Amino acid sequence: MQQTMEMPKKVVRKIPAKIDIAEEIKQAHRQLRVAAYCRVSTAQEEQLNSYDVQVRYYTEKIRSEPKWAFVGIFADRGLSGTSTKKRDEFNKMIKQCRRGKIDMIITKSISRFARNTADVLKYVRMLKDIGVDIFFEEQNIHSTQPGAEFYITIYGSIAQSESENISANVIWGKNQSAKEGKVPFHYKNFLGYRRGEDGKPEIDPEEAEIVKMIYARFLAGDSMRGIVEMLDNIGAPTPGGQGKWHRSTVCSILQNERYKGDAIINKTYVVDCLSKKVKAA
Repeated sequence: MQQTMEMPKKVVRKIPAKIDIAEEIKQAHRQLRVAAYCRVSTAQEEQLNSYDVQVRYYTEKIRSEPKWAFVGIFADRGLSGTSTKKRDEFNKMIKQCRRGKIDMIITKSISRFARNTADVLKYVRMLKDIGVDIFFEEQNIHSTQPGAEFYITIYGSIAQSESENISANVIWGKNQSAKEGKVPFHYKNFLGYRRGEDGKPEIDPEEAEIVKMIYARFLAGDSMRGIVEMLDNIGAPTPGGQGKWHRSTVCSILQNERYKGDAIINKTYVVDCLSKKVKAA
């Protein structure tokens, strides 16, 4: 009779993963490096007050949180959110993120961060890839949360739509003013005129003499360079009131139809509020 041999039982030994205690302690006590981004779109007094309030609020908020390390406040004032090209503080903040100096950005809302859906998604995705979270306070959204991009896209589209509506209203307002014969005058850089008591332009006698002199010398055959030298020699004030005369300044006065009582508006126009491209009409 054959005896069956019993197979030895398998012994499974669990090998615990090695834990870097030093790294665990470091991460547990590591402060999150936090910055805030603020933006106001106009230079109006109430908006500037909002700007100061935002800066003060976020400075206090970040410094008061023990687990946060204050990196700084990046704030742009008087700039549109439809493009990031001219927002120096915004671009400086993004550079700091790319250099690994910031872990989280706090901002009031998605519309404060950007009013262009493409820009919002571009920077949210880029920052997420390098481990930087954006917290939008008004919407209570962290950009690194699962599903956050869906909601950010919706709110970003709403912000962009608001900008497009504002732009359309501004264009409509300018067209209505043109139909009513209202002409905008930038008195600060317009030589020869000043704002009258009735709000309409009136001739400034002293500056008008300079304008007459420019036309007279041009009709007499003087070169642009000669007119510029003459104006500098007699100390004639420039349209801005400061600095020296330039050929381009003299040319603009000679070509300005308003000196003969006409006004041509909308010589150039902005193609759309996102690209900001300017074209001649």
